[in-house]
Amino acid sequence: MNNKETIGLAGEYAVAFELCRRGFYAQLTLGNHKKTDILVETPEHLFRVSVKAKTGDQWPKVSGIWAEGDLLIFVDFKDKGLNELPDFYVLNVANWKKVVKKIVKGKTDGAMINEENTVYWAPSDASKGWVGCYIKVSQIKEYKDCWPEHVGS
Repeated sequence: MNNKETIGLAGEYAVAFELCRRGFYAQLTLGNHKKTDILVETPEHLFRVSVKAKTGDQWPKVSGIWAEGDLLIFVDFKDKGLNELPDFYVLNVANWKKVVKKIVKGKTDGAMINEENTVYWAPSDASKGWVGCYIKVSQIKEYKDCWPEHVGS
C-alpha cells in the first residue's frame, strides 16, 4: 500500500471486518461524512466509528470524537506483510479525552482542546493555526485490541 487513500480504505475495511467478526453489524459509509467511516448497529443503538490508518511512524492530523458510544480506531499497517492483520488501537470517547489531555499538557506552544476533543492551535500573527495532532503508537499502546464486548461501551 503506497497512497493515503488506499491505506485509509484498507483500514476501514479491516475495522469493518473485525467488528463483523465480533458479531456486530458494521457498514462502511460512502463519501466523506465527518468522523463517520463506519456505522455500527446493535439491537439497542447505532454508533459511529472513525478510522485512522497508517504505514509510517505516526498518524497525521488526527481529529477527535465526542458523542458517547462513538469509537476512534487506529489501524497500523507498519511492517505488516500481505498475509498479516494490522494492529488495532480502539478508543472510546473517555479514552480519547485522556490521550488529548496528555498531549496538550506536554505542549508549551498554545495547544488547546476544542468541543470535539480535537487538539488545535489558534491562528495568530505568526501562523494560520492548526487543527488535529500527530499520534504515535506509544501514545495509545494501552488501547491495543481493546475491542468492546458491546459497541458503544
